[in-house]
Amino acid sequence: MRKLRDMTSVGLITPTYWRDLERCALLCESVDRYVTSFARHYLIVADEDMPLFARFNGGRRLVLPVSAFLPSWLKPLPGFIERKHRRYWWSFRTKPVNGWHIQQFVKIAAACAIPEDRACMLDSDVVFFRRFDVSRFGQADLMPLYVRPGDIAADAPLHASWVRSSHRLLGLNAPSFPADDFIGHIIFWNQRSVRAMTARIETVTGLDWIEALCRARAISEYMLYGAFVRNNPDFLRDHRLTDESSCLSYWEDEPLGEAALESMIRAAGDKYAAFSAQSFSNTPVSSIRSVLDRLQGRADEQSAPLAPAPTGEAQIKKSMSRSPS
Repeated sequence: MRKLRDMTSVGLITPTYWRDLERCALLCESVDRYVTSFARHYLIVADEDMPLFARFNGGRRLVLPVSAFLPSWLKPLPGFIERKHRRYWWSFRTKPVNGWHIQQFVKIAAACAIPEDRACMLDSDVVFFRRFDVSRFGQADLMPLYVRPGDIAADAPLHASWVRSSHRLLGLNAPSFPADDFIGHIIFWNQRSVRAMTARIETVTGLDWIEALCRARAISEYMLYGAFVRNNPDFLRDHRLTDESSCLSYWEDEPLGEAALESMIRAAGDKYAAFSAQSFSNTPVSSIRSVLDRLQGRADEQSAPLAPAPTGEAQIKKSMSRSPS
């Protein structure tokens, strides 16, 4: 494992699934065109979805199965057993958890396991429209910790429970409100901090960290990481706090029309390199692609082909395999 490590590189991590196939395709196209200086882009999908996503394998992109990052005791229910379009995983240790929980577990487990010391989390509904050089987030610089100070009220739906749950799992004092919000797009994590965070959860709960998160249920991976770093001076000194995001976000329930989307991107300041319309908004991928095509022009010079990964796919997969627990 040690010989695989590149102390200055960043790995991109995208958990996704079959319903987001076209969104993921658009993300990958935009990464290939605009994102530079990263080591690898990891797509992590359900084992049975591997053939569906196989076309994305190659160059610096690697498609990996969810099972490589989950303990042997956590099993997927058959795909036809869904509720509100969410699949479920079961075990004899906890109540079933859904695919939204699994994606959070996978982000944490992958950030602990990849050869790179730093990870950039990209959900599949992110699309880049400007150059984004991740070399400025390499080992020589402090890791950005995205935070919106005092943004969560005590009665905030979902977010307040995620804050309280994070504090319990980490053995911290009860949080005060309004609390800080660490949720966003294009989030960077330091591997040393992620590994220490999972170890802390296991110490506090006396459980495997995934089992502890399954039992907690009301969780946010970004809240956990933010709360852990903010409350640990040794890890906080590796970070710099920032309230600036490189991703323009649309969080509303209503689909975003092409005219509104085009206007939003045209008006985006120079700090923005990407856009995300949450999948629950049902903004059509075709509309996003159409707007970006008009703004960028497909006649533009295409990005240079990505260089091959510096180590073999089989070796990387072996290094990231999780021992059954």
